[in-house]
Amino acid sequence: MLALIRAFAKSWVAAVLIGLLIVSFAVFGVGDVFKTRVPNEVVAAGSRVVTVEEFRSEWDRAKQNLEQQNGQQISNELAVENRFDTRVLEMLADREAMAALIEKIGLRPSDTLITREIEKIPAFFDQVSGRFDKRLYEEALARNKLTAARFEQSVRDDIAQSHLAAGLVDGLRPPRAYGALAVVFATEARDVSIFDVGRGAVEPPKPPTDAQLTAFMQANAERLMRPEFRVLSVVRFSSAQVAGQVKVSEADIRKQFDFRKESLNRPETRSFVQIPARDASAARSFADRLARGEDPAAIARTAGVEPVLYADKPRTAVVDVKVGAAAFSMAKDEIRTVQGDLGLAVVKVTGVTPGRIVTLEEVRPMLEAEARKTAAAEKVYALSQAYDDAHTAGANMDEAARKAGVPVVTLGPLAEQGIDSTGRPVAGLSARLMQTAFRLPEGGESQIEEEGQGESFVVRVDKVIPRALPPLSEVRQPLAQAWMNQEMAKRLRAKAESLAERVRRGEDLTAVAASIGARTERLTGLTRQGAAEGVALSQEGYAQAFGVASKGVFLAANPAAFAVTIGQVESISPPPAAPNARTVEQVRPQLGMTLFSEIGAQMPRYARIVMKVRTEPELARQSLGVETPAAGKEAAGK
Repeated sequence: MLALIRAFAKSWVAAVLIGLLIVSFAVFGVGDVFKTRVPNEVVAAGSRVVTVEEFRSEWDRAKQNLEQQNGQQISNELAVENRFDTRVLEMLADREAMAALIEKIGLRPSDTLITREIEKIPAFFDQVSGRFDKRLYEEALARNKLTAARFEQSVRDDIAQSHLAAGLVDGLRPPRAYGALAVVFATEARDVSIFDVGRGAVEPPKPPTDAQLTAFMQANAERLMRPEFRVLSVVRFSSAQVAGQVKVSEADIRKQFDFRKESLNRPETRSFVQIPARDASAARSFADRLARGEDPAAIARTAGVEPVLYADKPRTAVVDVKVGAAAFSMAKDEIRTVQGDLGLAVVKVTGVTPGRIVTLEEVRPMLEAEARKTAAAEKVYALSQAYDDAHTAGANMDEAARKAGVPVVTLGPLAEQGIDSTGRPVAGLSARLMQTAFRLPEGGESQIEEEGQGESFVVRVDKVIPRALPPLSEVRQPLAQAWMNQEMAKRLRAKAESLAERVRRGEDLTAVAASIGARTERLTGLTRQGAAEGVALSQEGYAQAFGVASKGVFLAANPAAFAVTIGQVESISPPPAAPNARTVEQVRPQLGMTLFSEIGAQMPRYARIVMKVRTEPELARQSLGVETPAAGKEAAGK
C-alpha cells in the first residue's frame, strides 16, 4: 500500500492536485481550513451587523426599561415566552436596515458634527466648569456597556435620520384633492334614527345551576385564577430598630464639622466675560468697546472668536488659572487685559458674590442628624454581622436572629405584588424583598440582601400556595351575577339582530321599535368632528353610524343602558362648498404630516427589503441562556 502511495505521489496527476490545493490555500487562507466558524451575528443589514454581545447589551437595557414600567423584575424565560426577544430583535433589524439604507444613498454626517453633538449632551458636563468632560463621557459609556465607537455610530445614525426626515418633510404638500376628501370625510352630516333594545324586550334568564357556574368558571379560568401566595419569615436590619439606642456626643458633632468644614463654606463666586484676543492692538479695541457698553458677543463675533462666559462660578471653575486669578482680583464692571496661560484675553467682571464661612451652630442640626445616621448605620451593620456570624457557624434563621437580638416576623399569605388574600396592599414590603422571596423555592432562605440606605433583610419561604381557582362557594354570588349578565347580553343581541333584520327587509323603524314598546329618537346633523358630543349613542354606535350607507341599518352595544342600539341612517348631507375651500388649505399641512408619518412607518420595511436584512432569532435566544421552544424551532426551520 505504501509503495502505491509513493508511486502516485510521483505521478503528474498528484502534481496537478497538489498545485490546486496550494492555490486554494493562497486564495482562501490556510487558517480557515482548520478553524470552526462560530456564528456571532444576530442581525445583518448590508455592511452593518449586530453581534451577540451587542444584542445582549440592547436586551439588558430594553428589559430594564420594561421592569421599571412594570415595577417588578422579569426573568429572561418569561420575557422570551411573551416574545419580548422578537420585539427587541425586530427593533434592531429596523434600526440597522434604515442606517444601512441611509449610508447607501450617501447621507453621512461629518465627524466634526458628531463630536459637536456629543459635547452638547448635559450628562457629560462637569458640574463645576459646565463643560464637556471626556472622563465623565467614558464612565457613562462604561456604565451602559457601550463602546465609544458604538455610541458615536448611534449618534451619527440619529443625525442622519433627522437630516433625511427634514429633507422629506420640507415641501411635502399633499394634493388639494386629498385635502378635499379629508374635509368631506370629516364634515359630512348624517341624520340617524335609533332605539334601544333593553332588558324588558326579552325574557330574563333563570338563575344558573352549579354545573353551569362551574363551566362558566372554567371558561373564564385565567381571569378568575388567584395568584400564587407565599407565607414568609423575614428578619430586618434597619435604622428604625436601633433609633432609640443611638447617642451622639459633642465630640462626634465637632469631628463631623471639622471634616466637612471646607465643603460647607461657600466660596466667593464671580460672573465675567472673557474675549480671546490675537494681539495687544485687538485687546485694546475690545476693551474700549466693552467700556462703551457694547455686547461682548457682538464684539467677539466681529473678530471671529467665541466669548467665554462664566456665570456665578468659583475661581476653581476657571479653565485659565491666570485669567481666574485676575478676574477674582478685579472690582465689579472693571475691564482688564490679561496674558493668560492659554493666550491674551480681555476680561470684564459683571458680578461678585462674596463667600461665606459657616459656623458650627448654623449647621449643628444637620451635622447631628448625619452623625445619628452614621452611628445607626454602624449599629445596623453590627447586627447583620452578628446574624451572619451565627448563621455561618451553623445556626438556622431563627437561632441566628435570636443571637443577634433581632426579631423574626411572619408575613402572609402574600402575592408577588405585595397584596394579601383580600387584595389589600401590605405595608412595609419593598420590591426587592418580594422579588427575592418569589425566586426562592418552598423552604428556601436568602442571604443578607441589601435594600439601600443602610437597610437589609433575610427572607425565608415557609409555605407556597399555588395559583388556583377559588372555591365555587366563595364566588357563587358575583359569578352568578356575571353569568346572568352574559346570558342577558346574548339574548338582547339575538333579539336586536331579529329586529334589525325586519328593518333591513323594509319595515319601518318606528313600527319595529313600537313592537317591543320602545320609541325611536332622531339625531340630526351628526358629523365625525362632533363625535359623541351630547348624543345618545355609545362610542361603538357612533362608529357604526358612519360605517354604513344611506338607509343602512346598524347595531351597537350601549353599555350605559345595558342595551343594544338599533339605528338607521336616514340621509347623508355633504358639507357646503363655499367655506370648505379655506378648510382644505388649512388641513393640508396636517394631512402632510400624516402622510409623512405613514411614510416613516413604512420606511424600515422598505429598507429591510432593499438591504436584504437577515436575522437569527434562535441565536439571539441562545445568547440569553434561553432554549428555543420546540414549536419555535420548527417555525424557524420553515
